[in-house]
Order: sequence, then structure tokens, then C-alpha cells
Amino acid sequence: MTTQSPDVLSTDELIVTRADGVAWLRLNRPKALNALSPSLMTALTDAALALDADPDVRVMVLIGSERAFAAGADIKEMAEASPVDMLTRDTIALWDRLRRVRKPLLAAVSGFCLGGGCELAMACDLLVAADNAVFGQPEINLGVIPGAGGTQRLTRAVGKALAMDMILTGRQISAQEALAHGLVSRVWPLEVFEEEVGEMARAIAAKAPMALRMATESVDKAFETSLAEGLDAERQRFYGLFATEDQKEGMKAFVEKRPARFIGR
Repeated sequence: MTTQSPDVLSTDELIVTRADGVAWLRLNRPKALNALSPSLMTALTDAALALDADPDVRVMVLIGSERAFAAGADIKEMAEASPVDMLTRDTIALWDRLRRVRKPLLAAVSGFCLGGGCELAMACDLLVAADNAVFGQPEINLGVIPGAGGTQRLTRAVGKALAMDMILTGRQISAQEALAHGLVSRVWPLEVFEEEVGEMARAIAAKAPMALRMATESVDKAFETSLAEGLDAERQRFYGLFATEDQKEGMKAFVEKRPARFIGR
């Protein structure tokens, strides 16, 4: 990936760069293995929502360091909290806020992806990994359970048996095991990981923006509704895309045997 200058949306804990229709959001708390403090999660969701409104951005990549995507929530900030403290802070709402992003959001995981970090990755639309990635929900070791979607999204991704195993024992799984069970879609060697992620993100960014949005919404419906309701939602989005200029361009380009030039309308 070509190095870019930090974006105006960057903070001390989050580095934002943009190139070729792709926005990169890099978690930057190396000493804490990118533990997800409230300030980092606030910066992340603020930046993601701002980029979602930018027509020059077509896809976002959420990434950490080689050593850690995110090793969990910031336990020091929660250790002495009461139920009222947790309810008042409601930091977990920041994970929900990230789901308001309509453009494709890709989680690129290398190193540790544990607890809240795993929940953050699973809140994204697409999850890919380097071969050194390790996934887990170890909250049981702290006397609690996953609270930002872990019991729900992990179960939907890998099934009840493996989810129960990971959540009840705190067991961590490798990138290859995550791939085998459907938690991630692709695994690359660490030495070429960012280059491959960049190619994948640019390939997505080249597609019609409205079609990308409709596609992600339709796939999500498969987990949130009945089959009949999901099929109806899919059909409505399919027909609706015939009102876009990009549909006309895409089909005309196919007939003319040339690359399509999508404009986002």
C-alpha cells in the first residue's frame, strides 16, 4: 500500500488516510495493543460516519498493526465500574453506531483480535485476515460475557458449537480455523497482507456505489429476517437499482465489452 499523509480526521489514536476511493482507518494504540478505549472508539465512529458522507470514498478498511488488530476493550477503565457506571457510559453503543455506516466496511485483521476487538471486526461487513491473526472472546476469564455483540455475531458466523466452545472456555482460534468456520473470507501471508487488502478494497471501490450499498443491506437481511422477507427486500433493491445511471452504464458496458465507468448515481 502506498503511504499517504494523515487525514484531517486522524487523532493520536486513529490514523486516517485515503487513496483510490479507499479510506484506511488504522487503530493506533501500539503500547496497549490497540485496546479500544472510549476515546478511540469515538474517534473511529466519528471518522467512519464522516467518510460515509464523502462521495469520493467508496469503501473503508479498518486495520490495526501487525501485532494486534485490537486486543480487546480497555479493562483498566472498567475494572471498578458499577452497573450504573456501565449504563451511563454506554460505550457499547459506539459499536452500534458503527453499523450506521452504509458503505462497505472491511476489517483487515492481523495479530490479536480479542474480546471487543473481535466484536468490532464482526461488526464490519467483510472480515479478512493475515495468517498470524488470532480470534477470541476471552471475557469469561474476567468474570463477564461478551457485551458488544460477541454472543450474537460470533454464533451467526461460526455456528453454536464453536461459539459455545470459544465463549465458555475463552479458547482462541487461528486465522485458518476462522477461515474454515466462515468467520473470515480470505487469509493471506502477513508479508503481503496489506498489499492484498488494498487490491481487494480497490476492486470493491470500482463497483457501482449504490449497488454496493444494496448488496450489503440485502446480505444483512438474511440474518435479520425470515427467508420470505429477505427475498422481498432483495427483490425491491434489485428493481430499484434500475433507476440508477450506474445500472444503465454497467449493462451498456457489458454489451459493448468494455470496463464500466460508475459515477455513484
